[in-house]
Amino acid sequence: MAFALSPLPYADTALEPAISAETLSFHHGKHHQTYVDKMNAAIEGTPHADASLEAIIAASRGTNQGLFNNAAQTWNHAFYWHSMAPESTAPSAELAAKIDEAFGSLDNLKQQLKDRGVGHFASGWVWLAEKDGKLSIEETHDADTLADSSFNPLLVLDVWEHAYYLDHQNKRPAYLDAVVENKLNWAFASENLARGTVWTYA
Repeated sequence: MAFALSPLPYADTALEPAISAETLSFHHGKHHQTYVDKMNAAIEGTPHADASLEAIIAASRGTNQGLFNNAAQTWNHAFYWHSMAPESTAPSAELAAKIDEAFGSLDNLKQQLKDRGVGHFASGWVWLAEKDGKLSIEETHDADTLADSSFNPLLVLDVWEHAYYLDHQNKRPAYLDAVVENKLNWAFASENLARGTVWTYA
């Protein structure tokens, strides 16, 4: 069973000015599509062909780096699109309480997300995650993912250069500031926390 590209949950223009329609067109329509296409080609005719994306990621970790990279990037990007919204939402009461417990305030969390994103060397992802009832900020490099980890990811920030170069050139801090302050989908994070299990690709 071939996987389809996960559609954007909003219009190409919905994240402007933080992320332009041009960036979304390239990032979603070309980068994300390429990961999906390469993964589909790799699983065709194999036992993975009828597996879930999450199962493919777990099975290929450490055994088939090419398949893992494309499967993980397919998942990471879909999760990233949902981690943003045209207008930033508010955390649920449950999530707000856990944010205060772990970071002191929502503003402190936002600053730490930006700082970790700016400080992340080269390509990768910065996650807000939950484990054993506690929140933390986690980083993964290159295509690595929390999809098959012991963490429950709530939100993610893409710090690969293609996520922001057309809009902000090499100014990663400007991209992170625009997204974290104005476009994070706290409703999505709240849903992921309340569900208590890792979001699944659709």
